[in-house]
Parts: sequence; structure tokens; C-alpha cells
Amino acid sequence: MKLLVMPSSIDEIKNTLNYCDAYLIGINGLSVNSNLCVDITDLDYILSIIGDRDLFLNLNKNMSNSDIDMLKNIMNNLNNYNIKGVFYYDVAILNIFKKNNYNYDLVWASEHASTNYNTINYWYSKGVKYCLVSSDITFNEILDIKNNSNCKLIVPIFGYQPMFNSKRHIVNNYLDYFNLYDSSIVNYMEKEGKIYPIIDNELGTEVYTNYILNGFKEYNSFKDNKIDYVLLNSFNLDSDKFIKCLELVNNYNNNTYKEINELFSNTSDGFLYKETIAKVKKDEK
Repeated sequence: MKLLVMPSSIDEIKNTLNYCDAYLIGINGLSVNSNLCVDITDLDYILSIIGDRDLFLNLNKNMSNSDIDMLKNIMNNLNNYNIKGVFYYDVAILNIFKKNNYNYDLVWASEHASTNYNTINYWYSKGVKYCLVSSDITFNEILDIKNNSNCKLIVPIFGYQPMFNSKRHIVNNYLDYFNLYDSSIVNYMEKEGKIYPIIDNELGTEVYTNYILNGFKEYNSFKDNKIDYVLLNSFNLDSDKFIKCLELVNNYNNNTYKEINELFSNTSDGFLYKETIAKVKKDEK
């Protein structure tokens, strides 16, 4: 099992080289929920830094017709680089992929839809080799997917988790309406006593969970069940604490889960042990 890290800067890549096996970064203009986005011309430099570690790229925004030419060009040019795979959300990427002979793989990364092995197997039958498993399901459901699919799995195990994206500029529209100015990269939304990080950038709005997922209680179980990658996201985290977390994981023992919880004030198991319950409302006429 490999550790896949979403770094927040080039410096963070350099400082985490001894602790991880792979990196996930974005491409400018085509990526959401990506802490570090670069131009394709920067890839040679990044690949020279990471050496023999795997590099995945996010091309995971919901594409518009105006994106297609740029998207095709980027996907074609990526064939010239030694990358492991491309995370995608929009099926346009799969359609382009199937028409070309690319030397990298696809990762289906529709976080809130990758919840069952039937759907994952469908995309696998279309040539998609990897899946980013939803962080909305339980540990047992993840193992159920693993036992019933040949698709390689990437499981989020640490960090703030994306909740939703919108092309609307929710924060900027609010600031404009009330004639306010704020230069913060990350804003915060409060609801029912919980604080949610929110980003408004050129592509729209990204909202994250109010908690930092800590799934390391099951780290050895994921390893024993041959999960291919676990994903750690450094978004909105103190870099020194994130690196300390990686150090703890690299020396994993029975206290690691507790020690990571002690590093941060708002960790949670997320949905790993929480069954999803839907209540059907009575049809009142």
C-alpha cells in the first residue's frame, strides 16, 4: 500500500519526500479541490524533485464546451511526461482517453458517487483502472468494494474532505452584495455551531468538511486488504503538523491514531463507522 499526498506547495513536496510514495497535484484551469496547481510546463521540474515516486494529476472540474480544446491539448501533452494517472470527474475525459493511446491511466474521482462496486466495475469495464473511493461510506463498505472489484482503489484517509463544488462565486457574490473587501484565500462558513472551510477562486466555490478525517485506526487493515493507495490531504493544515503526521504514519504503531488526534483539535472518523440512514417522508396529500 502506498501513501499518496496532496501537497500545498513545492516546498511541502520537498519536505515530505522521505515519507510518501506518490503525489497528487492539479493543472491550472482544469482542477478543483487541488491545493497545488501548476502549468504543464512545470511538470519536468516537479518530476525531477519527486524522482521515482508516482505522480497523479487532477483534471477533475466539471468541463464546459469552452474547455474541450484546452483539455484535449493538455491530455495529449501529458503523454510526454512520466505520470501515473489522471483523476477525472467529467466523462468528457474518458471519451478523449478512449480515442487515443495514452501511456497513463484514469482515476474515476466522483467522490460522492464512488460508493459501490457495481458502478466502479462499470467504469472499470470502460478502461478506467483506478477509483478514488468516496469518503462518505464505511470501512466495511470500502472492503466490500475491494472484495468485489478488480479496480485499483485510492482511499481518503486523512485531511479535510471536499463536500461540494459550485461554479457560482458564493463568497465573492456575498462580498460584492454587501460592498465588503476580503483578501483571504480560505474563508469559513458557520452552520449549527460547525465551521466549514470555503474557497472562492476563478473556477467557483469549494466547501470542505468541518472536521479533519483521521482514518488511521484502520491503517493496518487497509494494508492487509491490499488497498493500493491511501490519500492524505494537507489542505488548510499547518505544514509542520502535516509532516509530523507523515512521520508518525511511517513509524506506525498502536498509538499512531491517538497521536495524530492530539496534533489537531478537530479530527473525526468521518463516515468510517457511521451507517448512512435515509428517512423517507410520508406522502401527505
